[in-house]
Amino acid sequence: MQAPTPNILSWPLGGIDESGSLDWARNDLSIREVMLNILLTRQGERIQRPGFGAGLPDFIHQPNNETTRNLIAGVVRKNLALLEPRVIVEQVTVQPGTAQLSDVHINIRYRLKHRLETAELGFTLNLGA
Repeated sequence: MQAPTPNILSWPLGGIDESGSLDWARNDLSIREVMLNILLTRQGERIQRPGFGAGLPDFIHQPNNETTRNLIAGVVRKNLALLEPRVIVEQVTVQPGTAQLSDVHINIRYRLKHRLETAELGFTLNLGA
């Protein structure tokens, strides 16, 4: 028998909703927002948590080659395993983007520890920004 699904709630990154209250992120949206927050925060950026963050923006101005893409994948795996204990990362792929030569597309296949089905989070990072 599978454990009951917990109610996941996180601090809203989207701001205030139409009714003027905080638009709390729930369940899978909450997990995705937390994962993006981890990946796009540079270490040392948060005063009370200097070790928080994967620092993907630090790869900006690096060459879009296989070495850089492998380093990005390793940073994603390591930091999500360390900083997001509700998630099991099953696969991280980093491929050249299609829109610009400096784009890399990061795709993360993961599952929540309390669920069997997998989900994916994909986004593009421009290394030339």
